[in-house]
Amino acid sequence: MNLANKITVARICLIPAFMLFLLVDWPHGETEWFQQPITYSMLVATAIFVVASATDWLDGYYARKLDLVTSFGKFLDPLADKLLVTAALIGLVEAQLVPAWIAIVIISREFAVTGIRLVAAAEGDVIAASKLGKWKTLTQIIAIIASLLHNIPFSALSFPFASIMLWIAALLTIWSGIEYFVKNKHVILKSM
Repeated sequence: MNLANKITVARICLIPAFMLFLLVDWPHGETEWFQQPITYSMLVATAIFVVASATDWLDGYYARKLDLVTSFGKFLDPLADKLLVTAALIGLVEAQLVPAWIAIVIISREFAVTGIRLVAAAEGDVIAASKLGKWKTLTQIIAIIASLLHNIPFSALSFPFASIMLWIAALLTIWSGIEYFVKNKHVILKSM
């Protein structure tokens, strides 16, 4: 288990703490940012999500810089992203901050792609994330952070930044999913 893979595992381990602060109603009160109330537990959940998301960049950086790229890492890194994003979206739907249909579209794509990765792995192939997939992940992370923060500071300007980012994330999710299936149709055909 090299450094990059340990960082990826740490990202997965942060998910329960993130969900705890996102979903449990802690009696620690709230504060106000830009005339918008937000609970301290939501701020802690956001901070944990930001740290967990930053580890995605960090593990990739160390994997490339120290030549620590492994098949395990190529498989685990996108899986860790999917687990974090899925947990966040389900929690945000529960908190009524994200529409359920957007969460379903994004999560469905993630399950489908993971399925193809598992089929490829069974055949001895490892499919790394594409550039479009990385952009998809970035827009999902930005949309989730904006939603966790109740669209602060944009809510003070009545600008629906979080909603716009959710739409962009959903569209990139669909687009990257189509690209992924087209590029890897040989994996599906070979497994039939």
